[in-house]
Amino acid sequence: MTERTVLVVLFDGVQSLDVTGPLEVFAGANRQPARPFTYGIRTASLDGGPIRTSSGLTLVPDGALHAYESDAPHSLIVPGGQGTRHPDPELIDWLRAHAPRAERLVSVCTGALLLAEAGLLDGHRVTTHWAVCDHLARSHPAVEVDPEPIFVRDGKLATSAGVTAGIDLALALVEEDLGRETALTIARHLVVFLRRPGNQAQFSAQLAAQTAQREPLREVQQYITEHPEGDLSVEALAARARLSPRQFARAFRGETGTTPGRYVDRVRIEHARRLLEDTGDGVEEISRACGYGTPEAMRRAFVKALGTAPAEYRRRFHAPVH
Repeated sequence: MTERTVLVVLFDGVQSLDVTGPLEVFAGANRQPARPFTYGIRTASLDGGPIRTSSGLTLVPDGALHAYESDAPHSLIVPGGQGTRHPDPELIDWLRAHAPRAERLVSVCTGALLLAEAGLLDGHRVTTHWAVCDHLARSHPAVEVDPEPIFVRDGKLATSAGVTAGIDLALALVEEDLGRETALTIARHLVVFLRRPGNQAQFSAQLAAQTAQREPLREVQQYITEHPEGDLSVEALAARARLSPRQFARAFRGETGTTPGRYVDRVRIEHARRLLEDTGDGVEEISRACGYGTPEAMRRAFVKALGTAPAEYRRRFHAPVH
């Protein structure tokens, strides 16, 4: 049986889940019957010696990176972690010289910072952990940084958001290689249930926005979350905060970092996603429960935010009932 090498770069301060998450996906693929090839999973550090992860766990690699200079891997995975803040210049040099030869170049979380330092992201659309997206964009203006998706594919380059998003990206790569059913089987085994789409937002509306400092605005945020089906117009929300619409809109944006309308949109799309994933409610019922009013209004919101219609979203990501 043929083999496709998956090489994971290790370094001191790496995030352990950035390493083990994707590797569990590829290892799961190797356990599937009737596969056309096997993933040859390898790990390597600069000198082949053990490395210490950011959580204190020690990992022993299979060998040194120089062993893979003459035979490029099919997929080269560069994880993130605290060790990306001040990377070893020798590691950056190795990536610059040898990473472009891989058929697929993959980063997990802040591993994108290492690829950017090596000049391998210039001219490409990428993502990384939301907390460092601004830093990556400022430090490397030739890189198109998209802070929203959990992973991005751009030709042979694949980049993912923080930590567990590496699992989603690995599942997408396995689906590309071996088909949807294989990827779903692995996802269920890992209790991921179903793979999230790459354009799903990195975090929820409540995490994406800051919590307001003033109590009336915090109460409004809570009300929006608990009543997505209600009248959430600026005028209605302003009345709850006992402010004029203009004062409310300005104060809400100043304290949360987003407009009331966008916050409402995020809460409603998130609530609708959960109902589509976890319940058997009809699309019309869900559209009313989430404040869209009609299935067509919800469809437009889904296409705009997620690039897919509600029915297709449910087909892909509805958790099966056993």
